[in-house]
Formats: sequence, structure tokens, C-alpha cells
Amino acid sequence: MRRSSFFVLSLLIMLSGCSQFASKEQLGGSGQADSWQSHKQQIAPLDAWQISGKLGIRSEQQSGSAVLFWLQRQDYFDIRLSGPLGQGSTRLTGRQGAVSLDIASRGTFQAQSAEALMQQQLGWSLPVSNLLWWVRGLPAPYSKSQLQLDSNSLLTELKQDQWLIEYLSYRTENGLQLPERIKLSGAGLNITLVIKEWQARQLGQ
Repeated sequence: MRRSSFFVLSLLIMLSGCSQFASKEQLGGSGQADSWQSHKQQIAPLDAWQISGKLGIRSEQQSGSAVLFWLQRQDYFDIRLSGPLGQGSTRLTGRQGAVSLDIASRGTFQAQSAEALMQQQLGWSLPVSNLLWWVRGLPAPYSKSQLQLDSNSLLTELKQDQWLIEYLSYRTENGLQLPERIKLSGAGLNITLVIKEWQARQLGQ
């Protein structure tokens, strides 16, 4: 009897947590909520990827572009920029709480926050914590978001944490729909990310 009661209590707690998670998303657009949830269940477990592409950035102070390479292994990231925007070569590595930024001809800098470190040393910053989700075409789960879905129930527009993210196109990789062109606007920046190569998987599989 005690074991049964414990099971029921655990189930109620779990369902309550799921309800709170879902309530953070405000859905709109022509897509279907059930199809969107199914898509999220496919994409969210992907915690390891390799991305190659191009990053363009425009602000009141500067504009430019850089070649992007992004290696992700669960919470560890290795993001490299090369070209004018990357000031020759810029590499951001680590995980939240222990981040290093290596800038060609300037040296290596460290901080607890990737966002603060980039702002201090580069004069602009990417919301790295959220980008780990946004780049997969998902809202970050720990804050409220407004979503617009297209007719395929894929994210076409996302508003979260004072950023607007527009998904301009997707590509199919190993049966998964992953973003190909993304436009981000926020913090005085307009950023365009073009992904030319996607390699994504779930570690251990």
C-alpha cells in the first residue's frame, strides 16, 4: 500500500513538472501542437553536434562576418570564429561557470559567463546559454517564450529573453529537421547564421 501511494505521488509530481514546463511556451501560427511536441522529443535529446557555417553581425558600432565552427559535447562548447569579425581568430571554449576566450594577438581571457566575457573583450555578445537551444530550433526551457509555427509545425519565429529569432529555412539531416538559416535580433545586434554543415547526435547512441 505504501509503495502504491508513493508511485501515485511521484506520478503527480512528474505531471505537475511537465505542465509547468509546457506553460512557458505560448504557441501560435499554423502548426499543430501535437506535431510540435513530437518534433521537440526528437530534437531535444541531441546533445552533441558539429556545425560549420558563416556568422554575420551588424550593430551601430560595427558590422562584419566570420567563418563559424561549433563543436558541442553536452554542456561543453568550442566555438571558433575566423575572419574580419573574429579579428583573425577567436575561440570560445568551456561551459557556463568556467569559460575561456582566446583572441589572436591578444591572449587568453577567462570568466564564469560566456556572455560577459565576450562583451568585455569583443564589445558584443551572443546569448550562448540560449543559443544551445535556439540553434536546434527550440526555445530555451528555463524562461517564457512566444512561438510561431509554420505549416510543418516547425518553429518559424521565437521571442524569448528580449530576443527575436527568425528561422528562415531548415534542412533534413538523418531524418531530422534542423535549422539552416537563422536571424537573431536583440541587444542592439542583428545576427545572421547560415549553417552549411550539420552533424548532430545524442551521446551514447
